[in-house]
Parts: sequence; C-alpha cells; structure tokens
Amino acid sequence: MVHVVYCDNAGKKGERILDKIISGEKTMIIRSASGRKIPHSRVFEGETLYFMEKGSMEISAKAIVTSVQNYVKLSEEEINQVFSDNESKLALTQKQKDRWHKKCICLTEFANVEKIEPPLPFEKQSNMDDWLIIEKIEDVLVGTSIPYNYDKSKL
Repeated sequence: MVHVVYCDNAGKKGERILDKIISGEKTMIIRSASGRKIPHSRVFEGETLYFMEKGSMEISAKAIVTSVQNYVKLSEEEINQVFSDNESKLALTQKQKDRWHKKCICLTEFANVEKIEPPLPFEKQSNMDDWLIIEKIEDVLVGTSIPYNYDKSKL
C-alpha cells in the first residue's frame, strides 16, 4: 500500500511542515485521536508515503516508512513521554503538541525523502481524509484517478 499524507502549511514564522520533511529536520509524522483512527495499525515498514500540503493539489515529496509505533489508551504521563522520546524526529511546535495530545497515537518514521519534480497533480474527491491509504499513487492522480472509498482504511 501507499499513503498520501496531508501536511499543514501553517507554522510559526511561515515555516511549513513539508519544508521540514524535505530538509530532513522532521523524520516522523504523528496522527492521534481519542480513539483509533487512520493510519493507526494500517501503515507498515517499507511502504511509501507521499506528502502534499493541505490546500494544494500537488504531491511534492515521497519517503519510505522505516518504523511505526502505535499506542492506545495512553495516560497523560505516557503521552508526554512519547512526545519526549521522539521530540527530535517529530520537530513539533507547542501548538502542534497540544493538537496531537490524544490517547491513541500513531508515529510513522520515514527516510529516503525525495522531492518530486515536477509535483504530481492530485485529484481531490469530496470524501477524502487527511491520510489516504491506496493501492498505487496513480489512483489519486489527475487523469488516472479512481473513485476513492474507505475499504482500505477500515480499522
């Protein structure tokens, strides 16, 4: 499977998450919720992540998953410990830490980041979330996309 990951473009002083990924400053993505949510337990070592900035219609980088950590029912202390243990890889602002401070966490570490030039044209559909699990990247590209459904994303 391959994964399309939306990255927020809002950061302090205009810094963008995608810039941190491409520069190598950020080597881990976090997704969390009060209960298990995609990609929790659905992303695996060796799979490909494709990154795009929210609001853009272009996939502009890719990387390979090197490790995944899934957590459920974490206490406040355990959440803080997970953040502390992975702080250098996550490169989160305090606002981002507050946003992702939830009981179920999926940490996805990646390597071999490549900027995609020219970026791949993404075809957005109305029912898409901020993390897509698909068979192949062509399934969401302009000209080759197929209707997206959540069959691959069920927990």
